[in-house]
Amino acid sequence: MHAYLELAWRTQADHARYLWTELGAPHGQSWMWWLAGVSILVYALELIRPWRTEQARIRRDFWLDLFYIVFNSFLFPLIGYQALASVSTAAFHDLLAHFGVRNLVALRVDAWPVAMQLLVLFVLRDFIHWNVHRLMHARPRLWELHKVHHSVREMGFAAHLRFHWMETVVFRSIEYPVLALIGFGVDDFFIVYLATLIIGHLNHANFSPRLGPLLYLFNSARMHIWHHMHTYPERHPRGVNFAISLSIWDWLFGSAYLPADGRDIRLGFEGIERFPQHFGGQVVYGLRSLVFGVSRGGGR
Repeated sequence: MHAYLELAWRTQADHARYLWTELGAPHGQSWMWWLAGVSILVYALELIRPWRTEQARIRRDFWLDLFYIVFNSFLFPLIGYQALASVSTAAFHDLLAHFGVRNLVALRVDAWPVAMQLLVLFVLRDFIHWNVHRLMHARPRLWELHKVHHSVREMGFAAHLRFHWMETVVFRSIEYPVLALIGFGVDDFFIVYLATLIIGHLNHANFSPRLGPLLYLFNSARMHIWHHMHTYPERHPRGVNFAISLSIWDWLFGSAYLPADGRDIRLGFEGIERFPQHFGGQVVYGLRSLVFGVSRGGGR
């Protein structure tokens, strides 16, 4: 136990130093500055060429969504998640070692070219996230958490990172064991995270260029807006268009839905009027629903 506590403290201290260094000495892989840069660029596209021209330039809940970006990207890891992740990973490997499992890798790709490894990681990770996203809609308690993301009434780039912090725990808990089975030789997946960030911002932006045939490969604002529609069609009661970065999963597995332009459809879910409208209320609602299964804000 002492070793785990020491690991947790060291991890948090290292992460705090990392954030401080990122702030004062930006470099080519400074996540803080890339996040700011991508956000400013996509927001500029919204202002220059808005898809929903009647939507205010500073839309409803814009500032709340900006706070979610800061909280989920920096504050949440700083106040404990980074330590929890390190301790959980160490405990997981210690548990395997207790049963004589020293190497979890089932498929080694570390001999492949780096570009191929990154491509495989991007595709595999996206497929995992697509399945977890479907799970967030299919399981009532997880859906209660996911309502935070769907409580957006007017769509914009910052809505991309508006989600309950427990979603990070759920996604990583499922993602890590799968990716651990593959022996990647690259140490830094920064470019994969950056690609996901850019696509995710564009999916939620009030900016929607036509992609042509690429619509069947990459997610887009025109597809993702239907994922946020207030009422799903009868044949898809739990949701449509679950894509994170690659829309191909929805087209392949029958959850794609693109009946029309979708620009001005109503967003949210049944009972959204009773859903908390501020950060604290949304966090408490999500936790209470996860623990007790209590739904007070409507649902699918």
